[in-house]
Amino acid sequence: MVVLIFVRFTSERHDICFSCKQIRYTWHAQANYLENRKTKVGFQSSINWLELAEKTKEMKTAELVFVPIPGIGHLVSCVELAKLFIECDERLSITVLIMKLPFDPKVSSYTNSLVETPNLHIRYLELMKEEPSSQLSSFLSILFRFIDNHKNCVREVLAEISNSVSSHLGGIVIDMFCTSLIDVANEFGVPSYIFCPGGAGTLGVLFQLQSLRDDLNEDVSHYENSDDELALPTYINPVPAKLLSPAFFDKDGGGDMLLYQVRRFKETKGIIVNTFLELESHSIQALSNDKTIPPVYTVGPVLNLKGSNSQNQETEMIMKWLDLQPECSVVFLCFGSGGSFDGDQVEEIAHALERSGYRFLWSLRRPSPKEKFEFPSEYENLDEVLPEGFLQRTAAVGKVIGWAPQAAVLSHPAAGGFVSHCGWNSILESVWCGVPVATWPLYAEQQTNAFLMVKDLATAVEIKIDFRKDLLLGVSSETLTANVIERGIKHLMDPENEIREKVKEMKEKSRLAPNEGGSSYSSMKCFLEDVIDSIP
Repeated sequence: MVVLIFVRFTSERHDICFSCKQIRYTWHAQANYLENRKTKVGFQSSINWLELAEKTKEMKTAELVFVPIPGIGHLVSCVELAKLFIECDERLSITVLIMKLPFDPKVSSYTNSLVETPNLHIRYLELMKEEPSSQLSSFLSILFRFIDNHKNCVREVLAEISNSVSSHLGGIVIDMFCTSLIDVANEFGVPSYIFCPGGAGTLGVLFQLQSLRDDLNEDVSHYENSDDELALPTYINPVPAKLLSPAFFDKDGGGDMLLYQVRRFKETKGIIVNTFLELESHSIQALSNDKTIPPVYTVGPVLNLKGSNSQNQETEMIMKWLDLQPECSVVFLCFGSGGSFDGDQVEEIAHALERSGYRFLWSLRRPSPKEKFEFPSEYENLDEVLPEGFLQRTAAVGKVIGWAPQAAVLSHPAAGGFVSHCGWNSILESVWCGVPVATWPLYAEQQTNAFLMVKDLATAVEIKIDFRKDLLLGVSSETLTANVIERGIKHLMDPENEIREKVKEMKEKSRLAPNEGGSSYSSMKCFLEDVIDSIP
């Protein structure tokens, strides 16, 4: 079922013709619900929702439409950004359009949690389901076609907002992979903005390769598996070409599609990046110096630190176990929503942990079936993949789990180190929590993220920088030995490691950036003023 929730203030009631079932709540119905809940079930709030709704009817507001891609990491960052914008400017309301892939149940769970915690300035619309094409062979091709198939739904939402007398359509904020929706925004004469949930360094890689291809007519495919090093403006040190994402070299057209998306970034009015000046000062300055690139607004770290609103039994057990561990004593291994390893690699990790002698919390997931677009699942029996007797021998110092509440674990005082795939959200969470990282990238832009942290910023320990896994085929570039992993873990957990002090300093800077007067807060205010000023 597709759920359509209206929680935006408006003096009108518009129907949108979607090919789906709808559940509609107007702002007044939502206000009545909250008032009744306050009086009937002891809901404590100093806000008079009905009075606030009446006042808002009289105020002209700007509305932004956010369109993330259908992936939990991108969606969560987008929603958290919407919340920050609303907190920053009361003249704003936001509609978040949600596209869902059939093989990602986490998105459904997350969107349900959004419905349970309504925000009177944000509405969430689940667009009608579109089945990804089975005739395309590359993931990028499937993703771009899937997004294109939602154009009509997006068009109808923009039409509904444009016809409102109580708010102005201020623009559309699209994920970096949704540039085909620029055409829809142009139909309504409103500006488009790109939201880049990754870092400024990664954004620079995209622009550099796009420029090499389009401006210098260079065939970038020759960098695949090359020993060349690239001088990229957003990196301090030359970057080995072998760290570039295989997506750039996709033989089924995905690479060309990706660089075409990047070229269209330059048609937008601005690029919002989930980073902060103090972390990526060199990268941000390099982007600012390039006059062919639209204005860049750094608004990070944009994080969902609360996670799910409801703690399940497994999460409670994990946190209770951490409560029993000494401060900074636990090494946490977690490889993101797409992270998993084959049996040989799992055994090497197990041997490394056991020999290291450190306390550990290990998020271990079952690989998805090969050649299927599915995410890793949970093991029913961990003994089937771990070395014989491992769980018994390490019971006093370690815990092997399935899915992990990553932000909660990193926030716990017992967390002393983080073996990570180096997804950008994970890097920002580790910085925010002041937990040093050991790099073990798997896919996408994670290799260049690891390079940035280890080589440019010197805020992470290297287990491996150029490790790579093909998510579709389930094949890894190599099997890391227990010796390599153990050495990285010991370096990571060394209390005398100077990286710990650097991470501690960056933690303090990350906490200041989004607060009033901070670099990200100021950048966010500039962006919102630009949105308001652009409205006729």
